[in-house]
Amino acid sequence: MCTGETSLEERTDSGGSLLRTPGLKLTEGGPRCFPPRKLCLMESTFSSPAEAALQREAGAAGLLTSFADLDRVYELERVIGFVRHLGSQRVALQFPDQLLGDAGVVAARLEETTESKMFILGDTAYGSCCVDVLGAEQAGAQALVHFGPACLSPPARPLPVAFVLGQRPVALELCAKAFEAQNPDPTAPVVLLSEPACAHALEALATLLRPRYPDLLVSSPALPLPVGSLNPEPEPLERFGRRFPLAPGRCLEEYGAFYVGGSESSPDPDLDPDLNRLLLGWAPGQPFSSCCPDTGRTQDEGARAGKLRARRHYLIERARDARVVGLLVGTLGVDRHREALAHLRNLTQAAGKRSYVLALGRPTPPKLANFPEVDVFVLLACPLGALAPWPSGSFFRPVLAPCELEAACNPAWPPPGLAPHLTHYADLLPGSPFHVPLPPPESELWDTPDVSLITGELRPSPTWKPSNDSGCSALTLRPQLELAESSPAASFLSSRSWQGLQPHLGQTPVKAAVSGRRGIAIAYEDEGSS
Repeated sequence: MCTGETSLEERTDSGGSLLRTPGLKLTEGGPRCFPPRKLCLMESTFSSPAEAALQREAGAAGLLTSFADLDRVYELERVIGFVRHLGSQRVALQFPDQLLGDAGVVAARLEETTESKMFILGDTAYGSCCVDVLGAEQAGAQALVHFGPACLSPPARPLPVAFVLGQRPVALELCAKAFEAQNPDPTAPVVLLSEPACAHALEALATLLRPRYPDLLVSSPALPLPVGSLNPEPEPLERFGRRFPLAPGRCLEEYGAFYVGGSESSPDPDLDPDLNRLLLGWAPGQPFSSCCPDTGRTQDEGARAGKLRARRHYLIERARDARVVGLLVGTLGVDRHREALAHLRNLTQAAGKRSYVLALGRPTPPKLANFPEVDVFVLLACPLGALAPWPSGSFFRPVLAPCELEAACNPAWPPPGLAPHLTHYADLLPGSPFHVPLPPPESELWDTPDVSLITGELRPSPTWKPSNDSGCSALTLRPQLELAESSPAASFLSSRSWQGLQPHLGQTPVKAAVSGRRGIAIAYEDEGSS
């Protein structure tokens, strides 16, 4: 048992991230506790160790933003109005790792102005784009302010939330010239898109372009509406975490796209999950170009979108060939995640596949390598988390999004080219306009011949079909009317050359029990002290 003086206001969330109040000090010189080395290895195999939150680099030390720009970048006036309007006495401030250098100054200034208690939250166990409702509840917060890029997914539990996306400088004149170069036809319908930090400049950019481009549509982040406010009429279309004020009779598939965001200094533009979900979900026949807000340099994203779609088609084929599916729980704070998990389990069951639910925190190659019998993994996460960049070739099994599993297991799903790529799992659930129910058990769609594009072999039809029978589905009926348990994991183990230690039941002599080693793994009593 280690003792040390720490403030009562310092806590840790479920992911190991620290919750601190500005101005608190930890007593130095106190003993430090570390778990035994063997326990650390076991913990890091199946979950992220607690020390990872302390060893992780949390951006540059000190201020990242100058004092003159602090109010503008973090929109402190709007945040102060949000806190005062709610009358909250305890407010959680959630920062991503790259902005933690400004967290202390921002929290101190908000405390001084609002006289409310501020708590700084590190990122969650899954990703900093989601609202950390669980961490806010641990701090007893009555409201939460989220700073930095956000997926804008509705939280699983009701909590007043304000989003501060940031305000990145945009060279409007350069972006306007780049838009005119990419869109020579002034009558073509085009949508202005941007990364979250550049959304503040889209209206100003549209003002420069509308005299020549009358059919110009400006998107805006789908921020939650203030409490008590009425929905605008007509209600805008909401997709990709954005709102599109379409005119009556128009659809989004008619528009091309001009995206303002990214950076030329980025080592790999494919590591932007927000742009990737736009490229995957946009109409394939429409032009899509991006523009750097600093230099105005443009790039046609058609080739990149084609590569992403080809990759998704390959993952769908891998899911169709799979017998065992691992469902990775990638969020606990987004609304309807339990309903989506039940939907995916029913989907795999209807397709004759076995599914296992795994809650491992952030998926890493060492964690997933412990399940070699799983053919594919499906990450149930927010739209940005499901498309988070993975190092090429790092995972020994593919990691899919829920939409790819739906396309692989639901025979009523539209064929490629006609089906939209949905990045949010909520779009697959009942009540969504994109929901496609499973066909009835007697439908001929279940018996349609299907050939694998990877192996070239004919895929067998599902061994059983969805029914209302609540009996055990792990038992199959043999022709000899004998019941046998069907386990893909057991069959996988039997195919391996080494199956672990052999018990040799009844083949070893019985001996009296002897006293074993005493102590803990880091230092047994017979090892002495070093």
